Amino acid sequence: MKQFLIFTVKTLVLLFLLLVVLDFLYTTVYLQSSNRGKIDYVYNSVERDYDVVILGSSRANNHFVAPMFAEKGLKTFNYGMSGGHLFEASLLLKLMVERKYTIKNVILETDLNLSNEKRAEGIAAKFLPYIHNSEITKNHFSTEKDFNELYYIPFYRYVAFETRIGFREMFFNAIHKKTNHLLNMGYSPLGNGKGNMKNNISNLKPLRNKYYEEIRQLCKDNNINLISVMTPMCSNTKGLNYFDKVQQLYPEIHNYEKAVEGDQYFSSCGHLNDTGARLFTSVIIKDFFNK
Repeated sequence: MKQFLIFTVKTLVLLFLLLVVLDFLYTTVYLQSSNRGKIDYVYNSVERDYDVVILGSSRANNHFVAPMFAEKGLKTFNYGMSGGHLFEASLLLKLMVERKYTIKNVILETDLNLSNEKRAEGIAAKFLPYIHNSEITKNHFSTEKDFNELYYIPFYRYVAFETRIGFREMFFNAIHKKTNHLLNMGYSPLGNGKGNMKNNISNLKPLRNKYYEEIRQLCKDNNINLISVMTPMCSNTKGLNYFDKVQQLYPEIHNYEKAVEGDQYFSSCGHLNDTGARLFTSVIIKDFFNK
């Protein structure tokens, strides 16, 4: 029995040491990468200078044509992330500020994402390799229910989110394999193929959102002009009064839900195609940057 206990203890110690080594190796790779996605592109950077930074979900990523801003002489990058929530947008902006980015304007897509304060698991996971190296990232995750496991158990985060930051993604980072996330100044155009052209947002309710208010305060503290906007949805959507509720809650958020109308401009009910995005972007440039 004694020998069995000694064997068990030795096995557990060796397993723990292996997890520590693997954690160190994976993290080291991620700390050297800056061309796989928008998060590592920011984290492993210093002192960029922008006239316009775009933040939000896919309804930012697919709706704001960054090259059109550049044509107007505005240095711009679209940091919108498909599937992302305001949790991730707030953390990304915090990291930009920490890296001493000079930002004149932030355009924040603030509409459906106001209805929750949850993290988007697939996007939030991309920040986790840095949780031990970044006090800002650590603090941002500190109120999450699984923070202790993510922070204190070696290699746990890489196992728990294997499909996002596990071996395959680590390997691609190690060989510096690029993705298309950084093309077109971060803008991701959608085609004309029709997805779901019906939607129902009747059950959504905008919140006094902690992460939106963090972004608002960050911009105020760093002399960044915050332009918060609601972006278009197809007319065949139930519950469009949601957008009125958003403006009642936060009057400073500009309602552009009807800025582009017609199914021919949508790839799905909640996402403009490239033609629609260009129409929408031209409206935003005209309203905010032609003065």
